[in-house]
Amino acid sequence: MKVPVYNLQGNEVGSMNIDEAALGSTINAPLIKQAYVMYHANTRQGSARTKKRSQVEGSTKKIYKQKGTGNARHGDRKVAQMRGGGHAHSKKRTREDFHLDMPKKMRRKANRNALLAKLVDNEVRILETLALSSPKTKDFATLLQALKIDRTALLALSSDESKAANARLSARNVDDVTTCRVDQLTCFNMLNSRYLIISKEDLEGWLSGPTSQTGKVAKVSPMGRIDAAQPKAAAKPDARRVRADARRAATKEKA
Repeated sequence: MKVPVYNLQGNEVGSMNIDEAALGSTINAPLIKQAYVMYHANTRQGSARTKKRSQVEGSTKKIYKQKGTGNARHGDRKVAQMRGGGHAHSKKRTREDFHLDMPKKMRRKANRNALLAKLVDNEVRILETLALSSPKTKDFATLLQALKIDRTALLALSSDESKAANARLSARNVDDVTTCRVDQLTCFNMLNSRYLIISKEDLEGWLSGPTSQTGKVAKVSPMGRIDAAQPKAAAKPDARRVRADARRAATKEKA
């Protein structure tokens, strides 16, 4: 598949060959949906809390006598049917209760397949470079207009902050534009925006990086793994143990 490459003026200056087979050949909608649901569920904060009867502040005194009033029998006012009382089924779950997971190889296949879906729909804009000379929102808005982007867009930036600083500062105040690092590019943030804007260098790095390991090699020899033969960095000394040793030494000197 040949995808056009644009410059910062919006003019087509070349093309980039992308192997469709490396992205899954065909769009696997069930896999993409499963990964999307997982990423979406893992963004839940899970901090909603309601109080049960024992957690409501107030008196535990019986509000009226058991018999002779003609009313229903009641104890204190903190029961669920009373105004200001506790909840019968209070919310107690945390963020971990909503957490979902998928095998690493499935996640990577879903992310690459989502990119294929964007390419098929002509929703990817590959730039020759994203190195802007200065952080100016007006210049970035002009670039979007030149690239004919009229809907939401995701700007994938380089992991090197020195290269991405001006582009990030220029895009942060533009409506309907979100930014992410290229190594954090997932099917969730790709499908949440209509267009994807990425530089040719960053896309080539993403395609050939750890995300390209979608088979057994991802577990046998993953990219970025520290070799066991290499010497490990010296661990920092425990501050409490250092203080304890210093106290023992001081005690011996006094003795």
